[in-house]
Formats: sequence, structure tokens, C-alpha cells
Amino acid sequence: MARLTQRQKIFVQEYLVDLNATQAAIRAGYSKKTADRIGPELLGKACVSQAIQKAMAERAQRTQITQDRVVAELARIAFADRGAFARVTDDGSRVTLTDTDRLTDDQRAALAGVKETKYGIEVSTYDKVRALELLGKHLGMFDAQSTRNLQQENNLLEAIRAQEVHTDAIPELE
Repeated sequence: MARLTQRQKIFVQEYLVDLNATQAAIRAGYSKKTADRIGPELLGKACVSQAIQKAMAERAQRTQITQDRVVAELARIAFADRGAFARVTDDGSRVTLTDTDRLTDDQRAALAGVKETKYGIEVSTYDKVRALELLGKHLGMFDAQSTRNLQQENNLLEAIRAQEVHTDAIPELE
């Protein structure tokens, strides 16, 4: 592997801050005028790319923050049963709160806060829809190509015209 220049080493460390190649190039001392070209160019260099991957792996090891852990935490938020925090009595006359000591770890992970207001106790959770959205993006669910591949074409008339379906096998079409 080729050795990195001092400025490339700084670029690698700065890139880890926000994963923005242009800003990392500027912070590493490259010209602001050419940083939008230099940053991606540096990412394309095998030695710089390998140094970034190594630094990211070391950081993940050091902090124990991995993609799996982030996805698991998002799943805890996305799939937590919000009804476990408070329940409306059968007659609808009052709300009973669940003691936080009785909540599961997953339920507590989704709990953003509990506070007393002038109207009573307010229980708030992290944004379930946002967590689901992030998980969906991670899985590629909202990618146009994935969506096209998931859609099933169900056009019987087109299949008959293309002679992919034999109509004598379908009694309703006689």
C-alpha cells in the first residue's frame, strides 16, 4: 500500500468527522476552490480509501458502534408497543401509567421522556415513523429500482396476447 502524505492523513481523520469529502479536504488544508474536486478524487485513491476503511473499523471496535447495533436500536424504537406505557381504564374515565421499572429494555429504549405538565403526566416516545423510514431506507425499500423489482405484473390480457397463457386451461375464458 502506498504511503499517505501528511495532508492525506489529515484528510482521512477529517473525513471521519462527517463523511463529507469536500469539507474534509478544506479542513485538511486543500483549496476551497478545488475541494469539491479534490475530496472525491482522494476518496478514489486506493491508499486513502483503505486508510479510511481501516480508521472506521478501528473506531467501530473502539466505540462498539456498528451498523448492526444502530439497526437494532432503530428496530427497538420502530416496533415498541406504545400501549405498554399507559392504559385507559375500561370505562375510559382515567389513564394508568406503567411503572418504568416494569417496562422491558426494548420499551425503555423507545421512551423519550416522562414529564408532569399542568394537564397531567405526558409520556413521549421517539419517532416511530422516522425509525421505520430509516430501517426501510437501510433495506432499500424506497429505492425506485427495488420498488420496480418488487412489483408483480398481473396483466392476464397481455399474457394471453403474448401466448404465455393458454386460454383452454382457463374455463372462464371459453
